[in-house]
Amino acid sequence: MSQNAKGALLALMAFAVYATGDVAVKVLGGVYSPIQVIFFSGLFSFPLAMFMIMRDPQPGTLLPAHPWWTVFRTLATLITGFSAFYAFSVLPLAQTYTILFASPLLITVLAIPLLGEKVRLRRGLAVLVGLAGVLVVLRPGQTDLSLGHIAALVAAFGGSFASVVVRKIGADERPIVLMLYPMAANFIVMGAMLPLVYLPMPIEHIGLLALLATFGTAGGLIIIAAYKAGEAVIVAPMQYSQILWATFYGYLFFEESMNWNTSIGAGIIIASGLYIVLRESHSKVSQNTPVLRTRSRPETGTNLRISPFLKIRLGRKSAE
Repeated sequence: MSQNAKGALLALMAFAVYATGDVAVKVLGGVYSPIQVIFFSGLFSFPLAMFMIMRDPQPGTLLPAHPWWTVFRTLATLITGFSAFYAFSVLPLAQTYTILFASPLLITVLAIPLLGEKVRLRRGLAVLVGLAGVLVVLRPGQTDLSLGHIAALVAAFGGSFASVVVRKIGADERPIVLMLYPMAANFIVMGAMLPLVYLPMPIEHIGLLALLATFGTAGGLIIIAAYKAGEAVIVAPMQYSQILWATFYGYLFFEESMNWNTSIGAGIIIASGLYIVLRESHSKVSQNTPVLRTRSRPETGTNLRISPFLKIRLGRKSAE
C-alpha cells in the first residue's frame, strides 16, 4: 500500500470517529444546553490534552507572541463551539455537515484580507459556486431560516476565521499556546454560565461525555498519523466522507432523511471545496495555501487542535 493510500484510509477512519462523536453531541444536545455539553466535554478532554502538551519540546512561556490575534482567535473558537454544538442538536446531521463544509470557501475569502492571498478568477468562481450550493441547502424565501441554520453558518464562519488566524500566526506561536487558550477560555466562560442552565446528569450521559472526549482525541491522533503518511492534497478531501456517516447515523438513530436540496447543495459545495484544494496544491496558484493547511474540522476548544501537534510531530513547516 502506498503512503498516500495509507494516509487516505487513516483520514477516513478519523472522520468516521469524529462523526460517531457527533452522534453523542446530538443525543446530549437534545437534553442539555450546549453550554453544559461543551463545559463537560472540554473538562474530560483536558487531562488527555495535558499529556500531549507535556510532549512539546519547544522552549518558551505561555504568553502569546501575538496577543491580540490570540484573543480574536479564542473568541472565534468560543462562538464556533457553541454554535456548532447547538446546530448539531437541532438540525439533521447531514444538513449540519453540509453547511459546515462551506468552511473552505470562507477560508479562501478570509485569506484575502488576513493573509494577503491573491484569489484569481477560477478560485473566485469556485467560491461563488460553492456559496450558491449553500443557498440551495438553505432555500431562502422557500423555507424559514431557523436558529439552527444560523448557528451552523456562524460556526462555519467562526471556524474559518480561527483557522486563517492560526495560519497567520502559527509560525511564531508555541503549539501549546495555540491550543491551551481556547480550551481555558471554554472552561472559564462555559463554567461561569453553567449554573444558569445546569441539569443533573445520569451516569449514562456522563459516560457519553467521556466517550465524546475520547473520540475527539482519538480522531485527532489518527489525523496526525494520516498527515504523516500521506500528502495534504490527498488527506484533506477525506473530510467530506463525513456526509456519508451523517446520512447513515441520521437514518439509524434519529429517523432523519436527506432531502434533495441538501443532497444537491452538498454536491455543489463539496465539488467547489475539492477544486479549491486541488488548485492550492499547485504552488504557482497559491502562496499561503490556507485551505490545504487547514488540518481538521472547525475548532471548538473542547479537544485536540490538530495543527499544533502536527507542528510538534512533523516540524514547524507543518503548522497551519
